[in-house]
Amino acid sequence: MPISALSAQLPAYAKDIATNLAVLAEERVLSDQAKWGTFLASACAVGEPETLRAVTTAAREAGLSPDAFEAAKTAAAIMAMNNVYFRALHIMATADYDHLPSRLRMNRLRHPSVDPVDYELWCVAVSAINACGACLDSHEAELRRRGAEPIQVQAALRIAAVVHAAAKVLAVESLDRPQFSGV
Repeated sequence: MPISALSAQLPAYAKDIATNLAVLAEERVLSDQAKWGTFLASACAVGEPETLRAVTTAAREAGLSPDAFEAAKTAAAIMAMNNVYFRALHIMATADYDHLPSRLRMNRLRHPSVDPVDYELWCVAVSAINACGACLDSHEAELRRRGAEPIQVQAALRIAAVVHAAAKVLAVESLDRPQFSGV
């Protein structure tokens, strides 16, 4: 299984990350579509090639539908844009910009090709990786409005955190610099 292969690539200092990847791959709080879409959206958000390859393969093997595959990538793409814009508004001291329309196209947020709860979970995961509090609050509120349980949101956040950590470890390990060897 690609997730176990990804876990095996992690060095000893990241054993907890490897264990968490394995546990989350077996997570039952989310449907398989919600879980593997969250893995995929998170891997797209971090963009580290080995992580993205492993998660893409795992999601395909788990049977993630082509529509869900596309929607997870769309969530990562739209949130990459929105998280920068809305995080900036959230951080800026002046509220002058809050009342201006964003004038950014984001129709796929309103019309995902999958279950809206799954899509919102993917948006929450990516927003966590991109550290956008405004988007986290907005999508979490939408999830609650749609009846999602806090434990489902937590599961998506856990997946995002572990995929992010695995990608960061692999990025560090890919460095071929003498100052890092033997440290």
